[in-house]
Amino acid sequence: MKKIYLFGLLMAGVLLGLTSCNDDKDELTDSRLTYYADLQMLGDEFMLVPIGSEFVDPGCTATLAGEDITSKIVIEGADEVDPNTPGFYYITYSAVGSDGFPASVERTVCVYDPSVTTDITGEYTVQEGSYRYWFSSGAVVQFSGYPVIIERVVPGIFYISDMMGGYYDVRAGYGSKYAMNGYLQLTPDNEVLALSGIVPGWSDSYDEFYNGSYDPETGTVTYDLDYGGSMQFHIILQ
Repeated sequence: MKKIYLFGLLMAGVLLGLTSCNDDKDELTDSRLTYYADLQMLGDEFMLVPIGSEFVDPGCTATLAGEDITSKIVIEGADEVDPNTPGFYYITYSAVGSDGFPASVERTVCVYDPSVTTDITGEYTVQEGSYRYWFSSGAVVQFSGYPVIIERVVPGIFYISDMMGGYYDVRAGYGSKYAMNGYLQLTPDNEVLALSGIVPGWSDSYDEFYNGSYDPETGTVTYDLDYGGSMQFHIILQ
């Protein structure tokens, strides 16, 4: 009787194992592949457009599991490119895959002024006379001696490592995520304008950038910017 009982347990285990295997096969049978749209930009990913010239978007192609779906691409930003205004413009091409998952690629268009031959590239130092001013209290904090890098991207457009002159990055010791890196434009008459700026640590930017200028005789860059709705930075770089 004991042998029969043990044999029964063994057969039950075998049947359970076969059932489990069948369930696994059923799960594999129900699986399917997800196809993502394959987007291929035509032309360059980074395009240079001289100011005043015509801009024509080279476009983009897309396939899905070997099928051409170029006609289904959604294009954003192409109509915003102004070839008469220097700066960076971004065009996004996107398409949806077989299960509704999106895919996208981005093109950067840089409109620049080739007539600007002055190059303000250099390793600058924040000069005495730079300060942060609080609007509410009128408190002024003087600071100087911190490094700022400016590098030319194309004629008249420059990258700057910290628009706030190292105030939070170095002085406060918060680190590089709290430097406002961005891009400046230099006009033919040496006016300095801001094209963009971002503080990665706080995901914000300046409120206003003004009074920007470059003095070629002294190699000095000067500007003001308002930040956080509560303060003004006056920056002198040399």
